[in-house]
Amino acid sequence: MGKPTGFLEYDRSLPEDRPPEERIKDWDEFHTHFDIEKLQIQGARCMDCGVPFCHAGMQIGRTSIGCPLNNLIPEWNDLVYRGDMEEAYKRLSLTANFPEFTGRVCPALCEGSCTLGMHDPAVTIKNIECHIIDTMFAEGKVKPRIPARSTEKRVAVVGSGPAGLACADMLNQMGHKVTVFERHDRAGGLLMYGIPNMKLDKRVVERRINLMQEEGVVFKMNTEIGKNYPVVKLVDEFDAIVLCIGSTRPRPLTVPGAELNGVHYAVDFLTKNTKSLLDSEFKDRQFINPKGKNVIIVGGGDTGTDCVGTSIRHGCKSVTQLEIMPELSETRTPSNPWPEWPRLKKTDYGQEEAIYVFGKDPREYLTTITKIEGDEKGCVSKVHTVEVSWETGAPVPVPGTEKVRDCDLVLVAMGFLGPEQELLEQLTLAKDARSNIKASEATHKTSMKGIFAAGDCRRGQSLVVWAIREGRQAAEAVNEYLSE
Repeated sequence: MGKPTGFLEYDRSLPEDRPPEERIKDWDEFHTHFDIEKLQIQGARCMDCGVPFCHAGMQIGRTSIGCPLNNLIPEWNDLVYRGDMEEAYKRLSLTANFPEFTGRVCPALCEGSCTLGMHDPAVTIKNIECHIIDTMFAEGKVKPRIPARSTEKRVAVVGSGPAGLACADMLNQMGHKVTVFERHDRAGGLLMYGIPNMKLDKRVVERRINLMQEEGVVFKMNTEIGKNYPVVKLVDEFDAIVLCIGSTRPRPLTVPGAELNGVHYAVDFLTKNTKSLLDSEFKDRQFINPKGKNVIIVGGGDTGTDCVGTSIRHGCKSVTQLEIMPELSETRTPSNPWPEWPRLKKTDYGQEEAIYVFGKDPREYLTTITKIEGDEKGCVSKVHTVEVSWETGAPVPVPGTEKVRDCDLVLVAMGFLGPEQELLEQLTLAKDARSNIKASEATHKTSMKGIFAAGDCRRGQSLVVWAIREGRQAAEAVNEYLSE
């Protein structure tokens, strides 16, 4: 696919992000697009390999190989190279419900398994995907798809994150009557409130929600099953139920002082920030404000990075990101061979911005909090940390590395422990050892007839692209169940 010799002639290239000095002044997306000629050159690098691992969609243990959606990547790379964006969009749409989301926030598992990546930088698959869908929306070629017939079967999807949206989209196209229940005031789940606007503009999310509504999907906001909408009513009114409630119980910080004012979970910090931005451009003051504060973020990963970028945009005095794990290598290690997803150190947008503002990377590795001090008002004032060693296989404090740091705001970004349990208990659903909903990947059936589960509430905390795959698979399972 692409130009037969393109991978030999052209280097990998991406459009430059908006510079840090410009983007930290607003909440707009920082990624940009190439013009079509430059994009075609990147499509030409796809090398027509005999076995394209980029769309393998496999998971072996904790290792991912290729795109979980099995996107037909070589085909639409070739079409982009030939300048046929509309046909590329048709190919992309066969497997990807929301390429405008994955094209922005997916870590590009496909690129980690690109055959060209064995010896050269991989094809810019993620950027090409995003450009295809954005071009089609801009040209008005993404139209509502009204189902030709209705089965009159009613399906409830609980949760409107990526798994719920994908499941609802598929079931609606199959002809079922789909209602999506969302406890927040806006649909989208973590796409709406868990990811900052500069990484995923909420107009992009709302555009897709509006399209789904035109296609017949019903969204009920501010509706939490088991609280202001009885579980019994849900079971009685629908022929099938799909739970896509995510993994929203944050891992707690269990150190002395964790209860002090000024200690917040990252998910609450990011949610309140985005809601206030959308509601009033921060005029309502209903957000956790880091302005002028020394911010310490506990945990790495994308969520930690989002906290860094958000804190900087609000004008924090300083920001430090503590990571208990060792610093990753910048190149593949023998234990992480191709075509596995490469576990590499990356300097993301938040770190880039911190380097620009404060002159240094905010990350400190092999470091953890041991204690939080408060002032006379019960507010965070200092944080005690220590370096750790992993030589024994567990983190052990290193004597003599203790530090006491000034701090006004602690953000806990240590991951999640599973779905909230109250709804599961009301439905008397079986759970696995990690407190997730027990349901196989093959059928997505729970222990209760007619109730299915998909996304992070079933598989545990994961990526948006895996959630979309789960939603698609659950829709197929529900359709089979309703056809029995």
